[in-house]
Amino acid sequence: MAAQRKVRMAELTGGEAREAYARRPVVLLPMGSHEDQGPHAPMGDYLVADKMAELIAVAASKQGTETYVAPTLPFGGADYFGHMPGGIALSQATLRAVITDMLDCLLRHDVSRLIVINGHGGNVQAIHDASQAVYRAKKVLIPSIYLWRIVNEPLTRIAGPDAVKKSVGHGADPLTSLYMHFFPHLVRRDMIPEPRPLPQVLGMPVTGFPTASFEGTEIGIPVELDEMAPNGVRAGDPRLCSAETGAALAKELTDICARFVRHYAERTK
Repeated sequence: MAAQRKVRMAELTGGEAREAYARRPVVLLPMGSHEDQGPHAPMGDYLVADKMAELIAVAASKQGTETYVAPTLPFGGADYFGHMPGGIALSQATLRAVITDMLDCLLRHDVSRLIVINGHGGNVQAIHDASQAVYRAKKVLIPSIYLWRIVNEPLTRIAGPDAVKKSVGHGADPLTSLYMHFFPHLVRRDMIPEPRPLPQVLGMPVTGFPTASFEGTEIGIPVELDEMAPNGVRAGDPRLCSAETGAALAKELTDICARFVRHYAERTK
């Protein structure tokens, strides 16, 4: 059986890299974070973004669009996860500068068909700022896919709307199911907590990160995760997560992202 073609930039030799990039492949830039994901789940959620990028690259390449995966940026933009011992985050200014430098290095050699595969909300603004600056200066359009923004529809189809209402939340679905599928040996099932009532801040119920509700109106509240979810789990019940859900979700995300890679490649020849 023939060995699978390399899809990771880090694994290409110098000679292979020169040949590959001359063909103007699509390159995926996975980004995540290193933060609290609950007492049961590994802190490195960048592991999932990295694995998803690999699956997308393999699928897209098999479908005829040569695709590679850049080394994953593991540290996310600082937002409200600074309470957790061992967490590592970059300031928004630093993250924006790092992304800008990454893009500059690739664009210098016309590695310009780029797609960001993002797994952390705190990265969204910095990705936008850096990629918008490239577009304004060079007219190179670098789209980004925020995995947890596109996940709701496929997850609802997989698990059903009633189950999703109970399972989705930080420290629960979708990440815990994906962890159970990709990295079952890293998940501490014995530490999966029962859900807790949503806390209040200034007497207002917490509705998201970092928001609360006042008379039905969403109010921004600049607090950290431990004030909204002391054990890192908010809203969802991780006991409802499963490797089966993670496997089905990974396939759905891979399929839609691989189709987008092909769509993008066809329009950036």
